[in-house]
Amino acid sequence: MKKILLTLFTLFLLIQSNIATAQTQFDVNGVIVPREIKFQNKTLQLNGFGTRSKMMIEVYVQALYLTILSQDAKDIIDSNTEMAIRIQITSSMVSSGKLTRNLNKGFELSSKDILDTLLPRMEQLKGMLSDEIVENDVFNLIYNPTDTSIWVYKNDELKGKIAGFDFKKAFFGIWLSDNPVGENLKKNLLGQ
Repeated sequence: MKKILLTLFTLFLLIQSNIATAQTQFDVNGVIVPREIKFQNKTLQLNGFGTRSKMMIEVYVQALYLTILSQDAKDIIDSNTEMAIRIQITSSMVSSGKLTRNLNKGFELSSKDILDTLLPRMEQLKGMLSDEIVENDVFNLIYNPTDTSIWVYKNDELKGKIAGFDFKKAFFGIWLSDNPVGENLKKNLLGQ
């Protein structure tokens, strides 16, 4: 009887441990996506996440974090509140050049009418992402409404800031605009 009770108690502890873990993070093909991230004494909540694939190969896992959860893409793009995009590289095929080319293509899709005004800041972003990229690198690109800039982190190291609410809108528009780089990824980021 003691063995049965000990086994049941151990099983109960394991189940409770898994429930607690499930509440704080998600596992996407081996990539841990946290339910929340902290920025400037604020807590940003996971709104949605998904994967980006090229030629049938998953290249990164991406997540969207907001202060107030939303499924309204236009509302998110237009919001002047803290928000973040988290990208974790999952393939050695991703290089700095490929990542910045894809971001530039996304800027072109999401903001054709103001692209000329964004070009110098797109170059700034390119410079911040110019270091070698390896599998499991994590990029946090966090919008701060206090200084209206996107703070660019690579593996928790601040690489720099890119100013402008217009840049923020175009940047989040890469994935959330009416012409996103991936329709399925957009739905996943919106939690749909």
